[in-house]
Amino acid sequence: MNSNTNTPDEGEVILVDKPLTWTSFDVANKLKRACKFKKIGHAGTLDPLATGLLILCTGKKTKQIDTYQAQEKEYTGTFVLGKTTPSVDLETEFDAEYPTDHINAEVLEAARKRLTGLIEQVPPIYSAVRVDGERLYKKARRGEVAEIKKRTVEISLFEIDAARFPEIDFRIICTKGTYIRSIVRDFGEFAGSGAYLSALCRTRIGAFELKDAWNLTDFIHQKRVALKLDVDE
Repeated sequence: MNSNTNTPDEGEVILVDKPLTWTSFDVANKLKRACKFKKIGHAGTLDPLATGLLILCTGKKTKQIDTYQAQEKEYTGTFVLGKTTPSVDLETEFDAEYPTDHINAEVLEAARKRLTGLIEQVPPIYSAVRVDGERLYKKARRGEVAEIKKRTVEISLFEIDAARFPEIDFRIICTKGTYIRSIVRDFGEFAGSGAYLSALCRTRIGAFELKDAWNLTDFIHQKRVALKLDVDE
């Protein structure tokens, strides 16, 4: 588990397994308060309904955040064919149902191939991308329609397992800025149906792996013990 012993001013790089429903900012703010960090930031946001590896930097190590954000990411998860939601995950209610009877191995493979390599994708309407100076999710919650620019990303690996169809388990390795929910949305469309993301876990950022990450509660406990603070506060 990664947590170095540098002085507070030098800072440290902390690997945390982000809890389900927490925002990345929730984790950073909790650590800042509980561990008395003066300065903290995270490298690469995870949606509230995602879990997995979150890199946090404190003190002078915050200067490395951009470097970590630029690194390759790896995810595993599950999406479900046949239904959609406005947010492309379970943050919002189902808004439509689609047929799946026509979907066979060939249809799945064709959709997978179209989403492998260099691709263009449009970020989800429920995302933190700014349009006209405002986060898209704020516009979406007001029912506003915004023009969203496409972005080019690279999917170097996209594996799917349809053994539990219409649930599709997947593994993706991708570049910075890739929206997994956009891949899920587009996969559903390419398969002549719809899809939503039901589970997502980030397993790697560059050379940092989830298996080396702290449970958030455990990290706070050991840090407060080291700082001789009340562990029950």
